[in-house]
Amino acid sequence: MATNRTFTMIKPDAVKNGHTGAILNDIIAGGFKIVAMKYTRLSAEKAGEFYAVHKERPFYGELVDFMSSGPIVAAILEKENAVEDFRKLIGHTDPTKAEPGTIRNKYAKSIDANAVHGSDSDENAEIEGNFYFSAFERF
Repeated sequence: MATNRTFTMIKPDAVKNGHTGAILNDIIAGGFKIVAMKYTRLSAEKAGEFYAVHKERPFYGELVDFMSSGPIVAAILEKENAVEDFRKLIGHTDPTKAEPGTIRNKYAKSIDANAVHGSDSDENAEIEGNFYFSAFERF
């Protein structure tokens, strides 16, 4: 059964390029309510922990380096059918394949610097949200 919460991060490339406000606006215009949000920077250790599922993949080291290269904005979003609807809003991981008007189509530079992270399942949305936010930080 689908839940009504998902997790996102505005990645270092999009923050550096000044897209934070526009991306948040697109998220809100897409019908999502922000129930938790923080501006932070991951250490290499914390980025490695967050992306541990990819530890055996060849891109893991580059991913950890990239995700710890600058500040990010982490958020928990709420909407009916949140995970699936957010994945549609952000578009394909490769921005050249993302539908026009999606967040990655508008703001991402490459498959590696793809502007935003979106949870791929209800289970991962809960795990990822819990990684960044305590119960006291959710509204």
